[in-house]
Amino acid sequence: MAISRTTRIAATVAVAAVIGGLGFSTPAFASAPAQQAAAPTAAVAGPATAGARVVSQLIARGRVDGDAWSVTLEFHPTLPGDYPADQFPGSGEQPQAGSLLCRRMYIGGVRIDQQGGPWADCQPVNGAHDPAGSGSAGLWGLHDKGTTGSRLFVSNPENTVAYGVLTLTDGTSLTARTLTVHGTDYRAWAVAIPDGRTIATVDEYDTHHQLVSHSADWR
Repeated sequence: MAISRTTRIAATVAVAAVIGGLGFSTPAFASAPAQQAAAPTAAVAGPATAGARVVSQLIARGRVDGDAWSVTLEFHPTLPGDYPADQFPGSGEQPQAGSLLCRRMYIGGVRIDQQGGPWADCQPVNGAHDPAGSGSAGLWGLHDKGTTGSRLFVSNPENTVAYGVLTLTDGTSLTARTLTVHGTDYRAWAVAIPDGRTIATVDEYDTHHQLVSHSADWR
């Protein structure tokens, strides 16, 4: 059973940095071989309710351990009619936040946390520009709460973050560009971590390649 783990990345003083000896240039948003990420595209799905269109943004995709993977952000301007009220701890009523932000994550054609129902890995937000939809990150997988097997690291950073670099303990650096759901402030970057690999550091940078945040708490 896959259970998501989310934490807020601590901000640091902005300093110029080079990660693992890898200099980063503006067009170099290529991933390591495990990624093979294609150019993401935005899409607009059918209306959830009259006048409300669901907007999605493919954040990243590629192959890891022989399987295709992808991460998509999905914004529902209004709460879907079948979104359960019991998703809000301690309350039997729908929240004041009337929108929904979802992470749709797949490995090998299987949606992570699918056993939790269609709204697993979704959070209520107040419209298209709610700060609550930014500033977190998580590790997800299909096995053992995302601690073994192929895993996906997904960050929903603040708007100053242009890209992230995840460095593994074997020295491999995985780099991904931040993409934003059209018409919203909701953004993400994502990379895939092969089975048996361990995270050393996660660093996020702005458009000037200045360090915005650093974390060494992931495994």
